[in-house]
Amino acid sequence: MAQEQNLTKNQSLVFEKLSAADGPMSAYDLLDELREQGLKAPLQIYRALEKLQEVDLVHRLESMNSFVACAQPHCHAKTGLVAFAICEKCGTVSEFSDDVVQSRLADWATERNFTPTKTSLEIRGLCQGCG
Repeated sequence: MAQEQNLTKNQSLVFEKLSAADGPMSAYDLLDELREQGLKAPLQIYRALEKLQEVDLVHRLESMNSFVACAQPHCHAKTGLVAFAICEKCGTVSEFSDDVVQSRLADWATERNFTPTKTSLEIRGLCQGCG
């Protein structure tokens, strides 16, 4: 992917760690995991995460204050909707998009003359394996 080629060393380290992770990671989890690679301060992690979010390689899970690598980079660029199903038992996070939900949210915004800048939906519950 072209965007990955333009990442700094710190951004690449953070992205690789999130891509290999079994679940979401907080900035401090990332810092603990990357200390040996030279990342020593939370600000280094937060700057890398900020850039990775800007280029749609990483998402922030608002309800968990943690981050995940994008499962399908740029799949949501055309719809603007990023949705996550979060298992409350095992912590699995599944990323998905839904044109019907996106359309309904767009209709709602239009009806109210509201201009969304970001749409993120988090559904919490039990995954198939835990349910």
